[in-house]
Amino acid sequence: MANDADLPLPQLDETDVAFSAGSTLDAPVTPKSAADLEQVFDVPVTVSAVLGNARMPVGDLLRLAPGAVLELDRKVGEAIDIFVNNRLVARGEVVLVDQRLGVTMTEIIKHDS
Repeated sequence: MANDADLPLPQLDETDVAFSAGSTLDAPVTPKSAADLEQVFDVPVTVSAVLGNARMPVGDLLRLAPGAVLELDRKVGEAIDIFVNNRLVARGEVVLVDQRLGVTMTEIIKHDS
């Protein structure tokens, strides 16, 4: 059995490549909609809204009791971070809706891949 490295490669030029009628390399892209993502609608993700962070020794952490106040590194009214699967995707603010806490996204974070 011959190695792939032992097989000669053909020498091609532009006349060896044929495109079907009307096709070009700069073909228009069809717009996508939410329906195109239907197959991923049931994929579970973890969403976290981080209000802030705090550092403390383990001993202090173990002494915390119900009603204890934990000072965070953010100020009231400052944007919170919204993570999806531990990746920062947005910033937002805490809102109260029907006696429940929620988050309104105010900024989408774009990552260059």
